[in-house]
Amino acid sequence: MGMPLLLDTCAALWVAQGAPISDEARGILIEARLRGAPISISPMSAWEIGKLVEQGRVRLAMEPAKWFAALAGLPGMSIAAMSPETLIASSFLPGVPPLDPVDRVLIATARDQGYRLMTRDRLMLDYAETGYLQAVAC
Repeated sequence: MGMPLLLDTCAALWVAQGAPISDEARGILIEARLRGAPISISPMSAWEIGKLVEQGRVRLAMEPAKWFAALAGLPGMSIAAMSPETLIASSFLPGVPPLDPVDRVLIATARDQGYRLMTRDRLMLDYAETGYLQAVAC
């Protein structure tokens, strides 16, 4: 079984809505599905999606809670665990991690649970280049 994937919020939105993603990311998603590797989303993404809709930055065809539940219910998808230890770890990431608290929680989740993070966020990708995180650009 391959390395599990954690989709960041934007990756989850793009994948769910069929938006263009990189060839590498598409190949990794296909491979994960074929090998049965978990593809997860964070509960923090549920909060972030709600905020994006509330701010008018994202439009969904249904209420954010129903949209998130539908995404999490797709075959091969799951909701990543978010323990108090992971939340605390997000405050003590090595190196110079991004300052955004949601990004830090996603990074800590990926590190603690062995996920490869799929993102377009340049700061998270730069952090991955330092070796503290496994990531793939989407």
